[in-house]
Formats: sequence, structure tokens, C-alpha cells
Amino acid sequence: MSKKRSKGFTLIELLVVLAILALLAGLVGPRVLNQLGGAKSNTALVQIRDLEQALEIYKLDVGRFPTTQEGLSALVKNPGNVTGWNGPYLRRNEIPKDPWSRDYHYRYPGERGEFDLFSNGADGQPGGEGENAVVGNWN
Repeated sequence: MSKKRSKGFTLIELLVVLAILALLAGLVGPRVLNQLGGAKSNTALVQIRDLEQALEIYKLDVGRFPTTQEGLSALVKNPGNVTGWNGPYLRRNEIPKDPWSRDYHYRYPGERGEFDLFSNGADGQPGGEGENAVVGNWN
């Protein structure tokens, strides 16, 4: 008389599969999270490039970049004393926040170029590494 083997998984087989899945999650999880973090820095860089283009068009119309005091708001609202302003220069008529929901920093004249446009990264502080690094129009 032969014993019938039931169709199914044993507890040991299930534990082995769960152990393999846990190992894979431990190896793959941190890499996926690093990619998500890098995506925010890349998003900031893309937004900075878009703002740069708007600033260049502003300069073509007005003859100069907005001053530090006028700031990026000059791209969506005429500062008042500007002749030749033909804005708004941004599609949504609003200045985007950086991916960490903070304002971009703008300086004219710049310290690293004709103007400086940057985000201080995830921690909001100058300097830093990785996601905390400054992302600017000089990167």
C-alpha cells in the first residue's frame, strides 16, 4: 500500500521561500531607495534648467537679469520699474518649489556664474553630500 502525497507546500518549503524573499528585499531595497533619492536631485536640476531658460528670455526682453531683490518673482509679475517686461515667463504663472518644498535661491550677480540659481538639497543647508548636496545651475 502506497501513501498518497498531498499536493501542497510543507512548512519548511514556505520558510525557505520567505528567507529567500527577505534576503532579496534586504539587497534590493536600499538600492531602490537610493534611486528614489537621486530622482529628487535630478528633478531639482531639471527645474533649475527650466528657470534658467525663463531668465534668459527675461534678459532678452528687459536687457538684464532680475536683481537679487526682484528675485524669481520677476518672472511671473512685473517688478514695476522694468521696461520691456513681456511676461509671465513661466507656464503656470508661479515659481516652482524645489523637490523638498522649499524656495529656490537666486543671486544676481552670481558668485559662480552670471547668476546663481540653486537648492540646498534635502537638509536645506549649504554643502552636504548625496541628497543633502547643493544642486545649482553650475552642476
